[in-house]
Amino acid sequence: MLKYLLKAPDPSWTAASPAAATAENLKIQYLGTAGFILSDQHRTLVLDPFIRRPNLWHTLTQPLLSDPELVKQYIPQADEVLIGHAHYDHILDAPEVCKQTGARLIGSKATLMYGRSAGLAEQQMLETKGRENIACGTWNVVGLPSIHGKALFGRVPLPGDMTTPPPYPPKFHQLRHGQVFNWWIHTGQLSVVHIDSADFIEQELQGKQADIVCLCAIGRKYRPNYVKDVVRLLKPKYIIPCHWDS
Repeated sequence: MLKYLLKAPDPSWTAASPAAATAENLKIQYLGTAGFILSDQHRTLVLDPFIRRPNLWHTLTQPLLSDPELVKQYIPQADEVLIGHAHYDHILDAPEVCKQTGARLIGSKATLMYGRSAGLAEQQMLETKGRENIACGTWNVVGLPSIHGKALFGRVPLPGDMTTPPPYPPKFHQLRHGQVFNWWIHTGQLSVVHIDSADFIEQELQGKQADIVCLCAIGRKYRPNYVKDVVRLLKPKYIIPCHWDS
């Protein structure tokens, strides 16, 4: 069991849709954990990039840094990077993606604090408090306020906010989740909702129909009727499970 926990995840777990991205065709690439790339011919939006994937021993004992070569390989292009919450396994690679691609970092105050500690310029970051319409080219994005699941022995792991920039590079426990968001993304053709934690606020999902839901799979363990309620509220045609691998 210990050998399994200390092993870095298999990079073959990443997956992309086989069809090329076009104006009418949304391409979805899964990066592992809660990470995705959504793209068409005109826009590329990245969610919760965590591709460095240090093993458990490194995570618990060492400062955490992105790997520029992995970022270049897996995320060569981006216009925006959306962060659902600022835990290390959702945000670690976000500043490096922004540095390499020029993408905007969009998220909570905690997200921007990490961006500042990594050296991003203020004009490359956008803070949202939620429920605001954010134009991303012809796409429209809204951060829906949410809550983190009680996924660590009945408690929320690493709770709290970051009101000042954390040390850089940070240790995993220095990245607190801050405001949690589910992202509603409308491309003009399709609506996608990204739920990156094991809980949500039901009222925030009401009236937000989605064609596709990217859904934190471990939520089934921590919230009763988790999947059933998501389907009832969002009425998706497809669900893509995520965050089952870490």
